Amino acid sequence: MVKDRVVLAYSGGLDTSVILSWLIDEGYDVICFIADMGQDEDLNAAKEKAIECGAIKFYLEDLREEFVTDFIFQALKGNAMYENRYLLGTSIARPLIAKKQIEIAQKENAKYVAHGSTGKGNDQVRFELSYYALDPTIHVIAPWKITKYLQQFQGRSDMLNYAEQKGIPVKASISKPYSEDGNLMHLSHEAGILEDTMLTPSEDVYEITKSPMNAPDKQTIIEIEFKNGVPVKVTNKEDGTVKNKPLDLFLYLNELGKENGIGRSDIVENRFVGIKSRGVYETPGATILWAAHRDIEGIAMDREVMHLKHMLEPKFAELIYNGFWYSPEMDFLMAAFNKSQEYIDGKVVIGLYKGNVMILGRDSLTSLYNKELSSMDVEGGFDQTDSKGFIRINAIRLKAHKVIVNKKKIGLK
Repeated sequence: MVKDRVVLAYSGGLDTSVILSWLIDEGYDVICFIADMGQDEDLNAAKEKAIECGAIKFYLEDLREEFVTDFIFQALKGNAMYENRYLLGTSIARPLIAKKQIEIAQKENAKYVAHGSTGKGNDQVRFELSYYALDPTIHVIAPWKITKYLQQFQGRSDMLNYAEQKGIPVKASISKPYSEDGNLMHLSHEAGILEDTMLTPSEDVYEITKSPMNAPDKQTIIEIEFKNGVPVKVTNKEDGTVKNKPLDLFLYLNELGKENGIGRSDIVENRFVGIKSRGVYETPGATILWAAHRDIEGIAMDREVMHLKHMLEPKFAELIYNGFWYSPEMDFLMAAFNKSQEYIDGKVVIGLYKGNVMILGRDSLTSLYNKELSSMDVEGGFDQTDSKGFIRINAIRLKAHKVIVNKKKIGLK
């Protein structure tokens, strides 16, 4: 009897290892897939564990370069920041993982894909919307939304007992009292003890960034060069280090950010499913990059284009957060943002110091800044007497409004 195949997004942890075995119990042939997104984990050990647990095949895909060029840099063009605070490190990663998972399913003639996301979070939405957008014929198995699974596993102790019965290796260490998700863009911490919004995270919660208080008492000065809104070169002005390949460049900014205590945030955000959640994030390199990109736009982008773009950016971030990376509205916004970046060329000089990203200077061959026009000391090519008529024209409606207000007051009397 030929079994149906399912491609499982696998992590090697307890949850997805139990799901792997459970799917086998349910009569599926399971193909496990891990995306190397730069997470600090032993992925080869996870592969061995999956095969040991009964997976018929295993895919380990290095997606780091694609993650940087096609997802992080694309989000950068739109200055994506959910609710003006969250840099979307998890949200941006999910559509790429889903894309590769669907590709594997199509290659292996698998009718099903599966994931281990819970029914309360955002990731279930991001994965499943991406699956359906990329392959409308795919079938999704989400165990945490299946009654049979929920009845069998009502808590962590049930999963541990099941793992022991099935001979599933469980990491012999005490789990942290919160959950984490990491990739080369960020490390997030949430749930558990962090659900108490008044609890200040202890220093050991932060794993990849130094405390600003313990960061070097010396400014690190770097220069980031942009072409069409994308970073193409980073130069350390202190020691001469140069990085000009996308992945190397981003990883180097991560190193500098971590060392200087940059990129920490502690926020309460609004999940798409309607629940508020508290997240503690470490996003060092992206924090530097977002600040530099917004600054180079300031000198090289037309005012009206910039103002219109700023109106669209919150929607762009919301679409990423909610899982609509592969949607018609996202295609529209990405086309607009790509167009807006055609002349965003130049360099930004930045100082990194104890958690701060300070803009020290910028220059651009496509600059719209005219020193003579803006100078208060040089007359330049601007006739200041023209401003008299400009102000009078803009004051017409204000005067008219005031007349109406006065009439209203007189009428009321």
